[in-house]
Amino acid sequence: MCGFVGYIDSDMPAAESCIRQMADTIIHRGPDQDDYFITDGAALGFRRLSIIDLEGGSQPIENEDGTLVLVFNGEIYNFQQLREELIAKGHVFKTLTDSEVLLHGYEEFGKDLLNRLRGMYAFVIYDKTNNKLFGARDIFGIKPFYYYLHDGVFLFGNEIKSFLPHPAFQKELNRARIPEYMCFEYIPNRETLFKNVFKLLGGECFTYENGKMTTERYFDFAYNMDESKTIEEWADIIADTFAKSTAAHKISDVEVGCFLSSGVDSSYTVHELNKLQKLKTFSIGYAEQSEQKYSELACAQEFAAVEGVENYSIQITADDFFDSFPAVQYHMDEPLPNPSAVPLYHLAKNAAKYVKVVLSGEGADELFGGYNYYKEPLDYAKYMKVPQGIRSCLGAVASKMPNFHGKRFLVRGRYPMEKRYIRNNYVFDWKERFKYLRGKYESIDPAEFTKPHFDKVRNLDDVTKMQFADLNTWLLYDILQKADKMSMASSLELRVPFLDREVLKVALSIPAQHRVHRDKTKVALRLAASRELPAKTADMRKLGFPTPLNDWLRQDKYYNKVRAAFESEAAAELFNTDAILKLLNDHKNGSAKNMKKIWSIYAFLTWYEEFFVKR
Repeated sequence: MCGFVGYIDSDMPAAESCIRQMADTIIHRGPDQDDYFITDGAALGFRRLSIIDLEGGSQPIENEDGTLVLVFNGEIYNFQQLREELIAKGHVFKTLTDSEVLLHGYEEFGKDLLNRLRGMYAFVIYDKTNNKLFGARDIFGIKPFYYYLHDGVFLFGNEIKSFLPHPAFQKELNRARIPEYMCFEYIPNRETLFKNVFKLLGGECFTYENGKMTTERYFDFAYNMDESKTIEEWADIIADTFAKSTAAHKISDVEVGCFLSSGVDSSYTVHELNKLQKLKTFSIGYAEQSEQKYSELACAQEFAAVEGVENYSIQITADDFFDSFPAVQYHMDEPLPNPSAVPLYHLAKNAAKYVKVVLSGEGADELFGGYNYYKEPLDYAKYMKVPQGIRSCLGAVASKMPNFHGKRFLVRGRYPMEKRYIRNNYVFDWKERFKYLRGKYESIDPAEFTKPHFDKVRNLDDVTKMQFADLNTWLLYDILQKADKMSMASSLELRVPFLDREVLKVALSIPAQHRVHRDKTKVALRLAASRELPAKTADMRKLGFPTPLNDWLRQDKYYNKVRAAFESEAAAELFNTDAILKLLNDHKNGSAKNMKKIWSIYAFLTWYEEFFVKR
């Protein structure tokens, strides 16, 4: 595990000081060691968190004849099998690391290597002979990869902040994308909120040569549902596959721990890992007694006791939450208002005192149908047979009427799935957002960003359509960004055994009726878990790191902190001050519940302060 940075800049002479400064901005990703490859016009930098081959795993690493140089962030869980295959083909290894497998694998297989990898990764290989770069990001997008392309300069790395020291980097707000941020909480494509900075997407590889960047998708999620198996058979397959995935994700030369909440995903992960080793687990809750209704800590501690594992728990206060929020937004690189990022930041900080690696349960919801809104298509199944024109008329009339039982059903029922889907997670409605923004923006219906995903699965059922869209958006742009950035902020490697090629094959084969029922989510997964876990744990409803923000924002101390940001110069430049203050005041006096909207703007302003005021 590490962090890497690099650049191709023909106008830049060999400059060790520049690449060192770039690497130093991400020292949290690899505090154990640093090293560099530098030549005129190109440089690679590396910060190492030592986990495999502690003595011999330094990067950048070169191939036998010194023509290729690699920097790599992540873990390849099948590297030992690949290593044996490559040795049999005549390749000579200098280390015992998984990183060297990528280098020799690229020599042997080219980009076809990517289809052989089981792991999480972002890497770049520099071809000295041709002054060419090749790189890739894992199929889910677990490890981040950013690049800056402008005026013949190409910068790349795991974090955007690493670009700041490079003299050619022009830091500029990508203001045109703020409306998308206000709807989604993230930018739902390869753009970022820094102009000319882009994301390589999950399942993509790239080539950079002669000033031209070419991206290519080498992997896409493809459902191939098998209707022949019973749910009991699917539970057997899930149990066997997940046990093997957990064992593969355990590989390490240092101690591996596990995050533990009250939910089935992390509990199942703990249970499987506990079969293989003595285990430390880590949990978090809120200190104030009045906030216990938001805390999963008691249930997590109860399960740890039943499982017989050590549990290292902490509690955070409202002051801890607000005081750490600037650091959270700085480490996130782009504003992310998901409140659960803050407890995750503190959870990782505590775990890093004891271990260098943790396993976590991310990805199970998207793969196996864990979100409650996946139930909605089942409620609408019969109503969707009513002609679209009739549904549109009923929805339009209902939207203008006072609240009544069934109003929401009729209003939402007028929309096709792709529009109804996106309205599950709107922060600001796609038209109302302009009420809060200052200046003129192009008005793009947010559904246009998710429509391509729905088009790819247009012939599948609505539950599967929603999951496919989540795999390509919510998981990629929110869940995995949060998991990586908040763990690496404390030099902690987070591994996700549900997000594994073999587990994915199983998940993409399970029919929707074995994933989601009208009264239950993750049906097949819960059945598999119920054979090993207490019923209370296997059936635990999803909580998802709830936070007491609704209550805190009504307290003077925290209300005033947010109000100060809303009255700042930056806020006046970008937002309608009166409108955003009304959001805040209406929430405080109890006339509206505006927490998500308030926090979305506050997160943006906090991030803006970190990157455009302080730095």
